[in-house]
Amino acid sequence: MKAFILAAGRGERMRPLTDHTPKPLLAAGGKPLIVWHLERLAAAGFRDIIINHAHLGAQIEAALGDGARWGLHIQYSPEPPGALETAGGIASALPLLDSEPFLVVNGDVYCDVDFACFSRSTLGPAVASMVAENTTKCPAGGARLLFVANPAHHAGGDFSLDGERVVYAQGEQTLTYAGIGVFSPAMFADVPAGSIMKLRPLLDAAIAAGTLTGERYDGRWVDVGTPQRLAELDTELRNA
Repeated sequence: MKAFILAAGRGERMRPLTDHTPKPLLAAGGKPLIVWHLERLAAAGFRDIIINHAHLGAQIEAALGDGARWGLHIQYSPEPPGALETAGGIASALPLLDSEPFLVVNGDVYCDVDFACFSRSTLGPAVASMVAENTTKCPAGGARLLFVANPAHHAGGDFSLDGERVVYAQGEQTLTYAGIGVFSPAMFADVPAGSIMKLRPLLDAAIAAGTLTGERYDGRWVDVGTPQRLAELDTELRNA
């Protein structure tokens, strides 16, 4: 399985830090945010990594190179200024991702999830019949998302879970999408190359089709979206 790291965002809420440094290269605990992902992906057995970029993308390529220092093979998917949003960026990179389900990770989150366990562990019986014959937890033509408890800055959450099926937010039983999921390339087949498109419309379509599943993760996760949260994570990691 290949992994795709989303690293093209401008990071407006992180300014002025992101005026001269792309957000995934901002450091926490002595290393760039994206390097935490690369190390965990390598430890989980991933080898082929695709990274998209737009804002200051040359810095990302210069910092990470071909990935050999982590035992990885990194390829890049450059995007135009302003980037293509999540769905547009993934669709643009499909030629590098091949035809099998792939792991997607937001470059601006910190999470200590076991990527191998999340992407390949045994399915529950409720969704086993929906899944392609590739031993992943990704429903055929759909996606498997990782969810976390709602952080204070996103108290309303995104969706709810009915067992392992993702449904629209229901009352107080909501969860936040962690920015980590396993996706079928078929989800993006109809997104025109080079188009700007958010992920939410495709998730809504997968809910309607019954091909969106998920699970809750109760480990460490941080949406590193502001300088304050970055500083707090940096202190936590340095004192660990």
